[in-house]
Amino acid sequence: MVSSPAVVEEFAGDLASLGWVTDLLVAGSLATGDYRPGVSDLDLVALVAGPVDPTRQDTLAALHRRLDAGTGSGLHLGCVYVDTASVCGVQVRHPTWTHGQLVQRILSGVTRAELVRHGYAVFGRPPRDVLPPMSADDVRAAARAELTGYWAWAARRPWRWLDPTLADLGLTSMARGRHALGNGELLTKTDAIRQADAPAWLVDQLAARRRGERVSSPRLRTALIAWRDARRTVARARLRDARTIGTGGAE
Repeated sequence: MVSSPAVVEEFAGDLASLGWVTDLLVAGSLATGDYRPGVSDLDLVALVAGPVDPTRQDTLAALHRRLDAGTGSGLHLGCVYVDTASVCGVQVRHPTWTHGQLVQRILSGVTRAELVRHGYAVFGRPPRDVLPPMSADDVRAAARAELTGYWAWAARRPWRWLDPTLADLGLTSMARGRHALGNGELLTKTDAIRQADAPAWLVDQLAARRRGERVSSPRLRTALIAWRDARRTVARARLRDARTIGTGGAE
């Protein structure tokens, strides 16, 4: 287990002092041992006693803004706030702090798999004591949902792939999605770069950026490679989804 950045411990103390946050759980790269300071996001999940009403949301937003301006500056600390009573509701939207704002999002199947298979508690109960288990088929279903959901939406908007951040994320996410569909297992971002469907020169540049090096790639060529990869991978996921429905759920 990679040691947590100091901001995570400070954040945990702030949440515990509120009196209504019962558990703080670690997902993402920090949970899988693939965390890269300043490159990786800090993906956290807090369990809350009762709904996160507007008053609580204001309190959390103020807390996050203070952290983002202080010890968390540049570390991309995000957190999903889940009412314990709805933790099993896979389509329930929860207040989520991400990239400087509070939005409403589900606790995705991939995040649930990261928590159950690799996650740990900063305080409170271990993830496996709170969340249902995730089988290999559950991991496949979670990957398929992301590919045919957000990534299908992005693949219909080729101009968005001119954003270098989206292009990098897409190439690694497609590799992770293919691996999960084929094996029912999660793949770290670092390992996903090695399996990216991209020319060797671009794979090398992706790996350099993952190490925190300031390396740029040709914007238009990279966008085209990543967009085409997304279109192919989404199409395969949809075909597999159709086959699964046609066989009554058996893969």
